[in-house]
Amino acid sequence: MRMIKNGKLYQLSFMPRIFPVNCYLVEENESVTLIDAALPYSMEGIIRAVKDIGKPLTRIVLTHVHDDHVGALDALKAKYPEIPVYVSARDARLMSGDMSLDPGEPQSAIRGGVPKSLKTRADIKFTDGERIGSLLAIASPGHTPGSFSFLDTRSQSIIVGDAFQVRGGIAVSGTVRPFFPFPAMATWSKETALASARRLAELKPSLLAVGHGKLLEKPQAAMDRAIQAAERSLNLGGTAKFESGREGKGHVTKNRP
Repeated sequence: MRMIKNGKLYQLSFMPRIFPVNCYLVEENESVTLIDAALPYSMEGIIRAVKDIGKPLTRIVLTHVHDDHVGALDALKAKYPEIPVYVSARDARLMSGDMSLDPGEPQSAIRGGVPKSLKTRADIKFTDGERIGSLLAIASPGHTPGSFSFLDTRSQSIIVGDAFQVRGGIAVSGTVRPFFPFPAMATWSKETALASARRLAELKPSLLAVGHGKLLEKPQAAMDRAIQAAERSLNLGGTAKFESGREGKGHVTKNRP
């Protein structure tokens, strides 16, 4: 495991040189929030990182419910049953394997590694614009119907799950990068993902933190390039060629503890 600190954000990367799978710790005044749960063997590394920070882990928040984002969730919940798990109201259905679609959603099959034997369920379900500690929950569907991003209101850093990738070159979810095509292959709706990417770019984040790839500081220009490439890809009905990326408002409606 590799840990990189940027302000109050800690990126924990598993298999960083081969197939990077990231989760994140967000340091609050008196506690730590875990965003995503990486791979099944990741629990010990996560616990070790929390101990290094020196504050208790008090919540687990998911960007979306795919296997590589919930891998250690059952083990963590078994060890810390008192810690609440926060999941979007929409993606909470995927936790039990419910892959049905709502009438107003694109009727494409949900793709990617939807868990088949996950025991953990949402303790707290959230929706767009809610505050979870210092984080603002921003609906960013596309990769899955209930995907969310989280904007740290103190620093404007944003954790986006798989709404963007950086590994293999920056790209919007659904745009294939030949050197790392897996997030695109697991994307439910490219058009929805593009709309979400535009919304995230409008926030003008100071730091982009993704599920696969390094932290990207001052990401605006790179995000804009990725959005333009996704637009070209959809217009052409194929995969657009574009410059190699480098790895590395929502409205507040109610507060969460």
